[in-house]
Amino acid sequence: MAPLLIRLLLRRAFIAAIGLFIVGALPCVARAQQSQTCGKGVTLRLNASSAGQGGLLELTLSNVAPVTDLTGTWAGNPLPFWAASSQIHHALLGIDLERAPGKYDLNVSGKLPDSVPLECKAVISVVAGHFTIERLKVADQFVNPNPEESARAEKDSARIHEIYAHPTDERLWSGKFRMPLDGVTTGHNFGTRRVLNGEARSPHAGLDMPAKTGTPIHASQRGRVMLADDLFNSGNTVILDHGLGVYTFYCHMSAIKVAAGDMVNAGTLIGLVGATGRVTGPHLHWALNINGARVNPLQIVLLGVH
Repeated sequence: MAPLLIRLLLRRAFIAAIGLFIVGALPCVARAQQSQTCGKGVTLRLNASSAGQGGLLELTLSNVAPVTDLTGTWAGNPLPFWAASSQIHHALLGIDLERAPGKYDLNVSGKLPDSVPLECKAVISVVAGHFTIERLKVADQFVNPNPEESARAEKDSARIHEIYAHPTDERLWSGKFRMPLDGVTTGHNFGTRRVLNGEARSPHAGLDMPAKTGTPIHASQRGRVMLADDLFNSGNTVILDHGLGVYTFYCHMSAIKVAAGDMVNAGTLIGLVGATGRVTGPHLHWALNINGARVNPLQIVLLGVH
């Protein structure tokens, strides 16, 4: 019996090891790039042909001759480009975490020399994300605020939407985006459907990064401070505008170290980790908004956008 038991244990260990290998390898599988020729020496390339809810794609337009009046739309939304050179243009395509799965048209247009029109099309597939449901117990005032608190929360939300509704039409960032906490490479809870005190709430649109109170928080990239204030739900909050509709959002800080209007660089100290606002403990809530789409902020780091 002993040899048989040993063989069974070894067999189970082997199966478990294979399972761990497969699970660990899945995130590393490269998605196929999508590339097509648009004619007249122009090529449109996407780093992947599909993305999940909350994902991020980078579009690259390569052209032999100069292109002017370059514009793009995806699912009816504007897609701003920036020039890496006279022959290379990029754009970021954010997939909102609640974007319905399906196929969406991407359209790019512009003008070649002698006013020759440029038209290029592609189809982007959005696949369903796999988000968990999290049940939390918080102070009752955050689930059922009184009229004064509700008015404050609505005013805060309106301020944020107003910021996102008026993006800067130039790229302010320079270089790759970085994680806001030193030594931290990941987070959790993005897209989680939260149930607070038994009541369903909007999906969690940011990445939670647990850390001790007072831990320094750094700007992910160069940008302008659009908001630095204490908000009802998110506590001490900072929003950075990186240009072209790209914003990063940091909240629940114990202290804010910048002021609205400041220009900051990648790595600038903007605040300290805390537990202000609607929270269950000290952590940084870090979010990314790209032209109105709520995107997992880890994507802009992993994609190596610069």
